[in-house]
Amino acid sequence: MEFRYIGETGGIEETLAARAGIAFSPIATGQIRGRAPWIVARNLARMAQGAAQCSEIIREFRPDAVLMTGGYVAAPVAWAAWRAQPRTPLLIYLPDLTPGQAIRWTSRLAARVAVSFPEVTRYFPGKAVVTGYPVRPELLTADKAAARTALGLQADLPVLLVFGGSRGARSINRALVDALPELLVRCQVLHVSGQLDWPWVQETLTATRQTPAGAHYHAFAYLHDEMVQALAAADLVVARAGASVLGEFPALGLPSILAPYPYAGQHQDANAAYLAERGAALVIADADLKTKLAPTIVRLFEARTELDTLAQAAAALARPDAAQAIARELCHLAGY
Repeated sequence: MEFRYIGETGGIEETLAARAGIAFSPIATGQIRGRAPWIVARNLARMAQGAAQCSEIIREFRPDAVLMTGGYVAAPVAWAAWRAQPRTPLLIYLPDLTPGQAIRWTSRLAARVAVSFPEVTRYFPGKAVVTGYPVRPELLTADKAAARTALGLQADLPVLLVFGGSRGARSINRALVDALPELLVRCQVLHVSGQLDWPWVQETLTATRQTPAGAHYHAFAYLHDEMVQALAAADLVVARAGASVLGEFPALGLPSILAPYPYAGQHQDANAAYLAERGAALVIADADLKTKLAPTIVRLFEARTELDTLAQAAAALARPDAAQAIARELCHLAGY
């Protein structure tokens, strides 16, 4: 079976495809929601260019089916698949709890829409299939003790993992660094700062390592494959509320403190609320991180019963067969 990944030129997906050994075809595209009129016009032109590029890729590659996920980057792919002769069947996977404008529009062109949760099926009557959220298979077999050994962590001291995505989250980084003196006497901290804040976080790492509990602080700009080990090693996670938290944290039974990015529309708020309402996470507003993050972490590590209850609730939401379910839908559309 042959695969082709279509994505934005210079985007993170190009790097990920290369790491996975999948052929990558870059296209032009651009976001149009919430932009100035001249930027919208420019990005519409880029999307038209991307649609033409996708049509050429589909004519050359001749796929049996197309799997689409994501927003504006994937819209030209959906359009090209729908216009292909013969038409290429399209399966959309929506990881979030609420579909964005691009997914709502492109779902009209799709044969099926795979969703992570039953609550989302109402957006796609007659097309939705509940598959769960797929995660990397390594997460499902990860071992906590082995992960801690690989990362140079102590086996018997709790581990707090803090991250905010590839670019980072300034408010989370600041709140954590301010809390380090209080936290490092209670736990080990794995801090993935993102590239933007790494220069000053690296200075913090150097200074902290000179303190009595400084060896408990482990900071990184970004983790690739090692992120699986970081998640497996953790007893508690502090993060934004992107769609991945809905799959990865339950897969490992990870309790979390979520701080939704306040400028991400309703997606992250909905994701955080979903886990919190089911007892699997606590939510702190971005504006409250400075005053509430440290005492919340301390309370959870000192009240292990509450932490264990969060972990059990997270594990109950896991769907370890999600990737296979999506693959089955895709193979069905492809006629296999």
